Amino acid sequence: MIIFSSVSKSFADQPTAIVDLNLEVNEGDLVVITGPSGAGKTTLMKLLIREYSPSQGSITFDNRPLEQFKKSEIPKLRRQIGVVFQDYKLIEEMNAWENIALPLYIAGTKEAEIESRVTDLLNLIGLADKALHFPRQLSGGEAQRVSIARALATGPKVIFADEPTGNLDSEASLKITRLLKKINELGTTLLFATHDEEVLKELAEAKTVHLEKHQTQADKQGDEANQKIKVKQDKPTKEITDKKQTEKKPIDKKNKDKKDLHK
Repeated sequence: MIIFSSVSKSFADQPTAIVDLNLEVNEGDLVVITGPSGAGKTTLMKLLIREYSPSQGSITFDNRPLEQFKKSEIPKLRRQIGVVFQDYKLIEEMNAWENIALPLYIAGTKEAEIESRVTDLLNLIGLADKALHFPRQLSGGEAQRVSIARALATGPKVIFADEPTGNLDSEASLKITRLLKKINELGTTLLFATHDEEVLKELAEAKTVHLEKHQTQADKQGDEANQKIKVKQDKPTKEITDKKQTEKKPIDKKNKDKKDLHK
């Protein structure tokens, strides 16, 4: 579904953000992207939604290289990749219902479908009783749940959660992490960027990509093959250790909730 092939990204006024990243994300995967602030987690997200283009290498989404997307096609691409931000990015003048509905209005969705979709999403995040509350009336955890519902509104194939628990306390962080895991279990591919140790414990079985400044390391854990890749900026090298793969549990394509997420 998503392939990063020898991707590097550098900026004129900064050191290289991402170095020689090779990563394959399959449909239904949960991938944790971890590393300290400034290591390139947000850069990775912006590369995927084509806000940035790689300095080297290529990125493929749904069997199509991103560089082949015309400028006019980028909004459609971004409707397939929902983003959850650390600071929520909710519109203060809109209530929870309106914030969730906004991407659907922009996409030209019919009113009846918007009504049904937003109602389903409010139920999914457990905030049906706060549909008319404005962001200032919500707790941080509630605001982040609204942000997640908004990211799901257009039925994306992928959710990229960029430090979604960064502004939350431990209890709220755990709830958000478990909500995102549930969404992944319903069939949505999830890329979860975080350096929160408690969140990493909760997602310990996930495929993991470690980003460090001027260095990239990717690990496949859990049911995936154990593969370690280390890349240095000045002279790239790779160490790869493969172990026998165990079969991954298939996603139930008939799951009603999954249909609701992707209709």
